[in-house]
Amino acid sequence: MIKKTKKKNLMNKNINKHKEYNMYEAIEILKQNQSKNFIESVDIAINLSINPKKSEQSVRGSTVLPHGIGRKIKVAVFAQGENIQKAKKYGADLAGGNEIIEHFKNKKNNFDIVLATPEIMPMIGKLGPILGPKGLMPNPKTGTITNNLKEAIFNAKKGKIKYKNDKNGIIHTTIGKINFSNEYLYNNLNQLIVELNKIKPMHSKGNFIKKIVISTTMGIGLKITNYKLQEKL
Repeated sequence: MIKKTKKKNLMNKNINKHKEYNMYEAIEILKQNQSKNFIESVDIAINLSINPKKSEQSVRGSTVLPHGIGRKIKVAVFAQGENIQKAKKYGADLAGGNEIIEHFKNKKNNFDIVLATPEIMPMIGKLGPILGPKGLMPNPKTGTITNNLKEAIFNAKKGKIKYKNDKNGIIHTTIGKINFSNEYLYNNLNQLIVELNKIKPMHSKGNFIKKIVISTTMGIGLKITNYKLQEKL
């Protein structure tokens, strides 16, 4: 913990947190100050022009990042009958019905994405208190309730992320690892921005994306200024 504090103090001293950077500058600064002990994730916080207290303005969805997030994704699938074997064939790490419901009840969950076919949803409602707080409960808005298991598992493994605004109207998610190329990180962020703009609530006023802050696992947040879709690095 002492080492982490020293590093952050040094970054706070050498980096102007109040300055706004373009995407390229921000990535370069994060790379210059990355941890030497492990490969950090690159995280994004996007402040949206919404009223999070109004349900019709909530923002929730998912997207497949073109370059993934830099780690293996573990996928569990709730299904019945032949869909169980299909899920395993398509690459699910765990697939089943009642038997894996018990797995989630009795064992530590280490899955990144949980999928389900529509007909089994009434059976897994009891897992709400377990999966809900972790953002893993299957939901049609994020494409995790589906009959197209092949596509859903493929997308999950490739690098599908889910996002949902918090109580302050901010989206928090990851767009990759610090060892990604600048182009990869830019492309991943660009894809996220594209998807967010597609689901902009009709009651959102002004600029939908008010502010973007980029950081690493152990780093400080840097503000990105004048971010535009398809800008060049």
